Amino acid sequence: MTESPRAFPPSFLFGAATASYQIEGAVNEDGRGVSIWDTFSATPGCTFEGDSGDPADDHYHRYADDVALMKELGLQAYRFSFSWPRVQPDGSGQWNQAGFDFYHRLLDELDKAGITPLATLYHWDLPQPLEDAGGWPERETVHHFERYAAKMVEEFGERIKTWTTFNEPWCTAFLGYSSGVHAPGRGEPAASLAAMHHLNLAHGLAGRAIKAAQPDAQVSYVLNAHIPRPWDPANPLDLEASRLIDGLANRAWYEPVVFGRYPEDVIAATQDLTDWSFVQEGDLELCKGPLDFIGVNYYSSHMVRHNEHPDRSSGADGHGTTRFSAWPGADHVEFMPLVGPKTQMGWNVDPSAFTGHLLRMHRDTGMPLIVTENGSAWHDEVSADGRVHDAERTQYVHDHLNAVLDAIDEGADIRGYMVWSLLDNFEWSHGYSKRFGIVRVDYDTQERIWKDSAFFYQSVLRERALVSPESMQ
Repeated sequence: MTESPRAFPPSFLFGAATASYQIEGAVNEDGRGVSIWDTFSATPGCTFEGDSGDPADDHYHRYADDVALMKELGLQAYRFSFSWPRVQPDGSGQWNQAGFDFYHRLLDELDKAGITPLATLYHWDLPQPLEDAGGWPERETVHHFERYAAKMVEEFGERIKTWTTFNEPWCTAFLGYSSGVHAPGRGEPAASLAAMHHLNLAHGLAGRAIKAAQPDAQVSYVLNAHIPRPWDPANPLDLEASRLIDGLANRAWYEPVVFGRYPEDVIAATQDLTDWSFVQEGDLELCKGPLDFIGVNYYSSHMVRHNEHPDRSSGADGHGTTRFSAWPGADHVEFMPLVGPKTQMGWNVDPSAFTGHLLRMHRDTGMPLIVTENGSAWHDEVSADGRVHDAERTQYVHDHLNAVLDAIDEGADIRGYMVWSLLDNFEWSHGYSKRFGIVRVDYDTQERIWKDSAFFYQSVLRERALVSPESMQ
């Protein structure tokens, strides 16, 4: 007797995610200003083959066709981000009506398609003039963001009910200002900690601004999941290394916005870098702003151990970033070789860690969760039949949806899943060399080609159950 596929809860929200700089293109059109990613991409050696977000997927001109594709897929929701420099070129001062008009056109199409918009205010593309003034390590950037958030709700609040303040602020702070492998490319660990606090503070202030203008809005904070397992669970030093990375990666982000505090072990580990004077009186209560759910972005896990001689090692963490420069205060932590099959990014495939992290976040925060990104990059090829047979991605999505169901069965309050990504796109410092999309983009012609993973996801959405990948063959 064949068992029925595992079903998702009736209210579970299925969708897909993208980000403005990764898909829009049109970086010099209709009054858009310069972002830090425009500047970073134009700097020799910063991105693969000098690639930039222009033209990306030309979504700025092809948005209607892309929304039609979403409708055909059966998406209930579309998670996208606003480009701050498109609507406010300098990050302060004058607003750009042409930028507002583009997003109204996009929302028109989503409305006609019956797709719910999930809007992210900041997915890494800071207006360059704000970086010229110091960027996120400077407190004034917080207030610029607060005003930006208020304006966006004033402009779009009648059309958007779910708002994310920041996507993966860990990357903004530590990859942007500590390791320098992301824009703006600065290697200043102390400044990265100030950026961390200012992002947390900006979330709280922006959340208040959103709720003041739109009391029924849903406000979220999207955090990338790090699962730093100890290399030797019996070794106290490895356990300590694991806890420190967990503090920098997870607790330093959700504890301020949920509980109004920073982890004491993170403060202790970073005292040689900073005196934490950037945390002013009353800040922690302000960080603890309105929060209706936490977004979880998950891709892989990693193993860490204590290293007595950090100057002798040159490893990298599970996201390919040099560990010591990316993790301020963690000089004696070594990231070990990843266990299990690996994607094109070199990240391991570990669905069980996904279940564990979802249960941990449910337990530690008490907050509802939405999986806001989950996906994988592989060496995709268009076959002779014109199809992209991406069996590895299809299996990855299946297994991670199964991991979500496992977490739900164990009591986690998980309300939705957004696959990353709808389209192949500009993958930051990797340029166009990595493909995460369930829909392939031919960057020469801008043709969209459904991969087998897209057909699989369409079937899951149609059945609202975890169908077998084999059933698609």
